[in-house]
Amino acid sequence: MKQPVTFEITHICKQSGARTGILHTPHGDVETPMFMPVGTQATVKFVSPEELKNLGSGVVLANTYHLWLRPGEDIVDQAGGVQKFMNYKGPMLTDSGGFQVFSLADQRKITEEGVTFKNTLNGDTLFLSPEKSIQIQNKIGADIMMSFDECIPYPATREYVEKSTERTLRWALRGKQAHSRPEEQALFGIVQGGDYEDLRRYCAEKLIEMDFPGYAIGGTSVGEDKETMYRMVKWASDALPFDKPRYLMGVGAVNDLLEAVSRNVDMCDCVLPTRIARHGTLMTSEGRISIRKAIYKNDFTPLDPECDCYTCRNYTKAYLNHLQRTNEGFGTRLMSIHNLRFLVKLMEDARKAIKEDRFNDFKEETLAKMKFDHRGF
Repeated sequence: MKQPVTFEITHICKQSGARTGILHTPHGDVETPMFMPVGTQATVKFVSPEELKNLGSGVVLANTYHLWLRPGEDIVDQAGGVQKFMNYKGPMLTDSGGFQVFSLADQRKITEEGVTFKNTLNGDTLFLSPEKSIQIQNKIGADIMMSFDECIPYPATREYVEKSTERTLRWALRGKQAHSRPEEQALFGIVQGGDYEDLRRYCAEKLIEMDFPGYAIGGTSVGEDKETMYRMVKWASDALPFDKPRYLMGVGAVNDLLEAVSRNVDMCDCVLPTRIARHGTLMTSEGRISIRKAIYKNDFTPLDPECDCYTCRNYTKAYLNHLQRTNEGFGTRLMSIHNLRFLVKLMEDARKAIKEDRFNDFKEETLAKMKFDHRGF
């Protein structure tokens, strides 16, 4: 069977072992490693699809759980799929809904069949199974879909993690069997296993036996410290096939992205850049700043002289400070555009450093300039 999504490795850094590649999809080719903006409800908050393309985005995410609730997967299907529905001319990925269910810890019940929980909009009882998740994603129509998994909290007992990981594997197989469009949409398996090296490797090995076209690393960035997260990522990455794409879910801090790339992760996503932009927090080449601070009130310089985004080319810190203090929506748009471009460009620069066989130097220089300490941010 012809795979709708394939992966080509283009260079391996002689200094670090990090890699560049090309992800070939039905809606275009994208260079890796890459950062993927999150369009939860078929929209990246405050940023148009055209602006996303202009700032260099490749794959954009949509959220299965939220699109299932509103407007419903049938509406998206009738529109011709999520790309046509939101007018994004590029590849897209849908998550499985598993993380949203995980976040509803007080309102859900997990059984072998699936998860019962309350609709956060109206209180109705809903049920999501591996089969249902795949059926919804088939109708949404993104290039890449994710297996329905149980996102394991941190910390968790070994007994809990073992049972949960086994369930995730059974659910992965059920979802694969339910996939009705395998020649049009790629389904990725998700590696769980908590903070247990043998369980991470076991989960990866079992998913490899199922032969997915790509693999995600889940259950990280859920409350653990940085070093624990990096260990979990390395264990999973080391166990996965070298020639298939790896996707680290829910990571968007600069230090986390660079550490992921050093561990041969090809794809990352996070709501972080747009979420913090709404509160006036901006990523810059010298670290994060809060634009609300009084020191920016009379600062008529660009936000970041090293950034080439629309915001930095056209507006000053003083103007952004004014927009933030007056709660103007245009300010949120400008700051969201900047933060997204900042992370997209970070990965562009990472790819360039890999191709020049100097990724370790690039990572060290970047983190030192941003004043990261052992805690990161």
